[in-house]
Amino acid sequence: MPWCGVQPGTLLAMQPHDFAHRWDSAAPAVPRRRLRVATSSPSRLLRQGQSRRCRECGNRVDWYPRADHRPIGLHPYELPTCPVPIACHWHLSGGIAYRGADSAWCRIPHAAVCPRRAPDSNLTPTLTELRRRLAVLTRRRIDAGLFTPPPPVTCPTTAQPDERPVLPIVEILRIRYLAEQPLEELRCVSQTRRGHRCPHPVLDPAAPGGVWSSAAISSGTGQLALPTDHLVLYDLNGVPYAEQLRWRTQRCPAHMAANTAPDLALAGWQVFDPLTHHTHIRTSLPDSPPSLRGPEADSTGPLPSPTRRRTTCRGRGRNR
Repeated sequence: MPWCGVQPGTLLAMQPHDFAHRWDSAAPAVPRRRLRVATSSPSRLLRQGQSRRCRECGNRVDWYPRADHRPIGLHPYELPTCPVPIACHWHLSGGIAYRGADSAWCRIPHAAVCPRRAPDSNLTPTLTELRRRLAVLTRRRIDAGLFTPPPPVTCPTTAQPDERPVLPIVEILRIRYLAEQPLEELRCVSQTRRGHRCPHPVLDPAAPGGVWSSAAISSGTGQLALPTDHLVLYDLNGVPYAEQLRWRTQRCPAHMAANTAPDLALAGWQVFDPLTHHTHIRTSLPDSPPSLRGPEADSTGPLPSPTRRRTTCRGRGRNR
């Protein structure tokens, strides 16, 4: 008779082993799943790249990008909206900070309760008490040697030269920005597979580059007069849109292609203000285009040939 419906002479194949448990009854090693940022996410910044310490009081501040790509420092904890002034209401959506509250809780800017700044006359008792608690934490960090407050700003009796380096002004997508570092030293803000910040520069010799050009600037109605009527900037409007977006997000070509890599820091661009950033205004064109120096130049290939400099004539709008 056939056994369990199997005809005589039929070869029985070996069934695969059940790997639910090993031979010693130990649970198998489950491979870890690597979390990735969704391609539809408006922000790719990780939480570990948001928290920093305030330079003035030493307390924790969470930095988030706003809808206009400008960063804002928020208090790390939520507060009820009732005792908070409407002007201080902020909420988060998809990692982006928006003005206003979308629920009974809200976030507030750290500048409103920073104990090292002058208090606002519109502070409610709740924010005044929070400001007092932050002042106590600042004093504890100072006593423990964990924080050294910056010296107070005093007006010098004689004019002293500004020792801060002149940072480049870059025009990306028709918007002028002030870079946080020279163009050769701008690093990618993405995270590597080992959890560190990418060491590669944003400047890529193999990619199309911008040109140094002279552009006109003007002050608005009622503003102070500017020391000059033109400035020198690094113009990226002539390169493809994808390349301008790569510069705006401050990523290297490899991490720009892999759009699921998270960011460990905010992009260091500031919207250029002629009055606030007047010390960084240049009026003469540089002699050479930005180029990599050191090991980065050897790892990214040969340097490109010098790009031409462009000067925009005011009035006629032609280039020469």
